Amino acid sequence: MFRRSFNRFCAGEEKRVGTRTVFVGNHPVSETEAYIAQKFCDNRIVSSKYTLWNFLPKNLFEQFRRIANFYFLIIFLVQVTVDTPTSPITSGLPLFFVITVTAIKQVGDIVEVQADETFPCDLILLSSCTVDGTCYVTTASLDGESNCKTHYAVRDTTELRTVESIDNLRAAIECEQPQPDLYKFVGRINIYSNSLEAVARSLGPENLLLKGATLKNTKKIYGVAVYTGMETKMALNYQGKSQKRSAVEKSINAFLIVYLFILLTKAAICTTLKYVWQSTPHNDEPWYNQKTQKERETWKVLKMFTDFLSFMVLFNFIIPVSMYVTVEMQKFLGSFFISWDNDFYDEEINEGALVNTSDLNEELGQVDYVFTDKTGTLTENSMEFIECCIDGHKYKGVAQETDGLSQTDGPLPYLDRADKSREELFLRALCLCHTVEVKTNDTVDGVTQSAELTYMSSSPDEIALVKGAKKYGFTFVGVQNGYMRVENQRKEIEEYELLHTLNFDAVRRRMSVIVKTHSGDILLFCKGADSAVFPRVQNHEIELIKVHVEHNAMEGYRTLCVAFKEISPDDYERVNRQLIEAKMALQDREEKMEKVFDEIETDMHLIGATAVEDKLQDQAAETIEALHAAGLKVWVLTGDKMETAKSTCYACRLFQTNTELLELTTKTIEESERKEDRLHELLTEYRKKLLREFPKSTRSLKKAWTEHQEYGLIIDGSTLSLILNSSQDSGSNNYKSIFLQICMKCTAVLCCRMAPLQKAQIVRMVKNLKGSPITLSIGDGANDVSMILESHVGIGIKGKEGRQASRNSDYSVPKFKHLKKLLLAHGHLYYVRIAHLVQYFFYKNLCFILPQFLYQFFCGFSQQPLYDAAYLTMYNICFTSLPILAYSLLEQHINIDTLTSDPRLYMKISGNAMLQLGPFLYWTFLAAFEGTVFFFGTYFLFQTTSLDENGKVYGNWTFGTIVFTVLVFTVTLKLALDTRFWTWINHFVIWGSLAFYVFFSFFWGGIIWPFLKQQRMYFVFAQMLSSVSIWLAIILLIFISLSPEILLIVLKSVRRRSARSNLSCKKASDSLSTRPSVRPLLLRTFSDESNIF
Repeated sequence: MFRRSFNRFCAGEEKRVGTRTVFVGNHPVSETEAYIAQKFCDNRIVSSKYTLWNFLPKNLFEQFRRIANFYFLIIFLVQVTVDTPTSPITSGLPLFFVITVTAIKQVGDIVEVQADETFPCDLILLSSCTVDGTCYVTTASLDGESNCKTHYAVRDTTELRTVESIDNLRAAIECEQPQPDLYKFVGRINIYSNSLEAVARSLGPENLLLKGATLKNTKKIYGVAVYTGMETKMALNYQGKSQKRSAVEKSINAFLIVYLFILLTKAAICTTLKYVWQSTPHNDEPWYNQKTQKERETWKVLKMFTDFLSFMVLFNFIIPVSMYVTVEMQKFLGSFFISWDNDFYDEEINEGALVNTSDLNEELGQVDYVFTDKTGTLTENSMEFIECCIDGHKYKGVAQETDGLSQTDGPLPYLDRADKSREELFLRALCLCHTVEVKTNDTVDGVTQSAELTYMSSSPDEIALVKGAKKYGFTFVGVQNGYMRVENQRKEIEEYELLHTLNFDAVRRRMSVIVKTHSGDILLFCKGADSAVFPRVQNHEIELIKVHVEHNAMEGYRTLCVAFKEISPDDYERVNRQLIEAKMALQDREEKMEKVFDEIETDMHLIGATAVEDKLQDQAAETIEALHAAGLKVWVLTGDKMETAKSTCYACRLFQTNTELLELTTKTIEESERKEDRLHELLTEYRKKLLREFPKSTRSLKKAWTEHQEYGLIIDGSTLSLILNSSQDSGSNNYKSIFLQICMKCTAVLCCRMAPLQKAQIVRMVKNLKGSPITLSIGDGANDVSMILESHVGIGIKGKEGRQASRNSDYSVPKFKHLKKLLLAHGHLYYVRIAHLVQYFFYKNLCFILPQFLYQFFCGFSQQPLYDAAYLTMYNICFTSLPILAYSLLEQHINIDTLTSDPRLYMKISGNAMLQLGPFLYWTFLAAFEGTVFFFGTYFLFQTTSLDENGKVYGNWTFGTIVFTVLVFTVTLKLALDTRFWTWINHFVIWGSLAFYVFFSFFWGGIIWPFLKQQRMYFVFAQMLSSVSIWLAIILLIFISLSPEILLIVLKSVRRRSARSNLSCKKASDSLSTRPSVRPLLLRTFSDESNIF
């Protein structure tokens, strides 16, 4: 049933539990078996968030979940149903604008895929053009990894390399239901022979070809479809991550509640005063406005309620509905500045920064804690083999023979070197215990011998170890027909049948292979962390290697221990049966395999250990130093040994030479027989020491770091588990609380021997601290994904351990050094811009509505609008929207170079400083002052009987137009005064908006519009500007309104000049007695020029 391009499956629903079965070829059915055809989804993928049918209801539901949008919907409905002073268009049109802009923001089919083609669905590889059934695949479109990965067919189908043989295949594939993890797959294939007896083979991720991946260096493959359409892993990964909310968004909601309260208060005051004013009979029913009989009979409570709603409608523009559109546009457009920044471009990988979500731009400027991985983040993850130890003898150097290269770490019971057989056993272990693949230049159909071998692996450690063995004369040549081939020192090719690979994982922290020699001996080779290997070897062998391991860890090298054991044929039969059963399991396969692995990797013999150097990344130390100077606390979370991690922390200046280290590790805890008592003793001791040294205030604590003794904390995974899981009867249930108090007083924390879930636990623990500090996690590997997703902001490094971290992050950068500019420059500017945007929106809307509120005191609370409906509608949409958008995208109140060179500027905006109560009240009182000036300035102007030479008296629409004109010019010029970084775009939108307002007013009042019942604005604006006194009044009122801002600017300018003068004098005096500093960035004078308030 061969097809080159397969048919679509029949559409159907299927619960994603249990397993599914896919039949290949003619399914053999016995006479008593009832066969029911299964239905699967077709191969269409809908990657969009909406479809034609669900777009309208789904989009409206999501948009009206926002407070402001829902509020304006209610106001619009009130205007439609109740007799209100303004038209429904005044709120309906802006709401429509906001909503519109935001809304725009096969069973058993066998497939043949040719070279460089993309797989059309998720396929199980049946065979390829190669003899061994392998193919090479790139998954750049899925996880960003450009290197070739090798996939394998089961050995029973590798010979099916023709259409005829594939067409005769009869098999059934059982596999798990679709799930999004790209790196996991559980299944098995049952291959039927003529006797109808099935041969079962296990299937894993190495057998699965994913939709979106591309076939490389292989002429063609045959595969059977198992997941199609929306059930493919690529489609399932379209689902977004959990929504993260920034601190600014929370502040916006808080401000909305405050302004909603102001709105309700205004409406309540006006409603009350209206009925107080109408308590006088001639005010309630004047002779020129007699009530109808229906109005007289209306229930008074109902009338008061409708009046309250009418006032709500009249003042509803105090809530800035268009702010959401502007904020969304600012975030989306602003994110491009990160992608366009050439400083983030890395020539090695030919990539720059990537923004996966723009919702958290401003959060980059509010980070309090940075959690970073070590390997591949602080270090290059580019491993170099340094030395090794065999039975306690150290081997260091480059040679083809091991003779004469042995050194010892002290008096040992050996002579010059280890036994020759032990040396060869160790080197063979390095050549066999790995998952390295060999790539040659001219081969497609299998691996051939070549003088130049290129090693490929997902782990740089493995490549370094294989290359290290090559230095000493043992060369891994490759795998051919299931045999691992090794060239020994005598240039002879040794072949070992690869029976099983026990893969590495973060929990086991080790890997093993089971191989069979030419003579029939079965050997298990294992390599892993010392903590994972030492408990599984003979005790008397540990001490010989432990000295070497600890010494190398202190030097900052990554260490691995190597062990082996012989397996008897009978034991292997039992082990093989257990492994096959575990691999064939469709449920809990990983747990079952781990249990078998744990049983096999026991009673081993320790051979030696390796030391690999992972160099520190360029400018990693300077970056951490800058983050410290900016007031950020940096925590390193790593799975490495404490000694290795500590050495790296000193190298990258996380710990200074004068930093006092506090240790909570297994070594310090095990000094006592009862660990919990010793832990409680240490926690109490450390807390007392830190409380004496530092003040209680968190803000003053940041400044105290440079003035007091610095402390660093080191904790390992087992001690952390003890703290988090302390027994209930220990009387020390406050371990966690004391631990957090200690952490908050330390400038840096090192967490070593951490499992991935423990990393996430630590981040979650800090997130839940009092004050809800903002956390940022940065890492490069799959083991960092949990903490990246847990933190407020997740940064992925495009490293050498794949792109899992990058794919799951909010932002992705090539190197750790790019974090400095990302936070100190981009984060600082993003926060200042959007904070100013939010405050400005509330400010200009309060300026807009306050005169309307004051006007009610002079019109008998009749709900008479002050502004024309066109002005009400256009104010936020056209007249004042573009200038603030341009400001929020382009403003640089401080030069970018200054921001990166003086990290202490970052502390000025920490703690959401610009959206706290103080700045909010300042903007609110400023708006109240200006709104009062607008109204009463115009009111006093109208005390003159006539403002025109011909004696013509102006009416209320002229009054409102004068107020509105002063309003538009004042709030726009206020933004011009705030602008420090002028571009042609700023000039265009600021002066262009004012010109557009004037043009629109002339245009709107210069034509008799046939669709309007009343031409109340006809010629009002032109007639108004014909009066010289109105011109002068407008200019004077604008100047009075802006006078507080002008005065503040003058005072700041004087203070800056004074500060510069004092700084020059101080530098002159300090130049006579300067001395070098470990942290020069901290000693820079923080001038008032950087003050943004």
